[in-house]
Amino acid sequence: MIKPFLISVQFLTRLPVRLADQPSDKALGQSLLFYPLVGCLLGSMLIGLAWLLSGSPPLVTAALLVTLWVLLTGGLHLDGLADSADAWIGGMGDRAKTLAIMKDPNCGPAGVVAIALILLLKFAALHSLVIANEWITVLLATILARTLLPLLFLTTPYVRSNGLGAALATHQPRAWSLAVIVATFAAILLLTDSHYLVLPLTAVITFLLLRHRMLHRIAGTTGDTAGALVEITETAVLLASVVVLNKFL
Repeated sequence: MIKPFLISVQFLTRLPVRLADQPSDKALGQSLLFYPLVGCLLGSMLIGLAWLLSGSPPLVTAALLVTLWVLLTGGLHLDGLADSADAWIGGMGDRAKTLAIMKDPNCGPAGVVAIALILLLKFAALHSLVIANEWITVLLATILARTLLPLLFLTTPYVRSNGLGAALATHQPRAWSLAVIVATFAAILLLTDSHYLVLPLTAVITFLLLRHRMLHRIAGTTGDTAGALVEITETAVLLASVVVLNKFL
C-alpha cells in the first residue's frame, strides 16, 4: 500500500514525491484511504513552522502559516473553490451551465472574492489561535477536511465521466473507506478533550450542508466541489475553534 500513499501525497500536496510509473486506476482509488494521513502530515508541518516561529509577532506567524498552507497544497483546493463559486453564481441555478462554467480555466470575480474571503478568514482565525498557543485545531482542521473527501466520493455520485475524480469514485474501496472514516473520527473523539468535540461536529454539518447544495444544483459532485469542500471545512473548523476557545479556555 506504499504506492497509494505516495499517490495521495503527490495529488494533495506539492511535496517532492515522484512515482516510477503511471498509477493504475485501482491504486488511484486506494489512495483515498490515505487522505486523512496526508491531512495529518500537512497539519504537522504547519505546527512545525509555528514552533520555529515561536516568539514572533502573532500577525507575522499567522500570515506565514497561511502562506505555507497554500504552498504545501499548491492552491489545489482554492482552485476548486474559485471554480465552484464562479459556477454557482454564473450558472444561475442551471445544472448544465454550472458544470460548463466549472470547466472554464479562467477565474471570474466570484472566484477571486471566494479565495480572498477564505484566506482572510483563515488568517483571522490563525491569528487568534497563535495568541492562544492552540495548535491541535490546525491538525484537526487538515485531517477532518481530507477525511470528508473519501466520505464525499462514498456517498455522492460523481457527475463527470472521465478524469481523475471519475477514477477515484469508480475504484474507491468502499468498505475500507468507511473503516478509515469511522476510525479517524473515533480517534479524534477519543484522543481530544470534550470541548474539541465541536470541531468534528462542525465538519459533519459543513459536509451535510455542502453535499445538499451539490445534489440540488448538479446532482452530485466534481473535483472542483470536492476542493471547495476541503477549503470551507478547514475554515469552518478553525472558526469554530476560536469560538470554543473563547468560551472554554
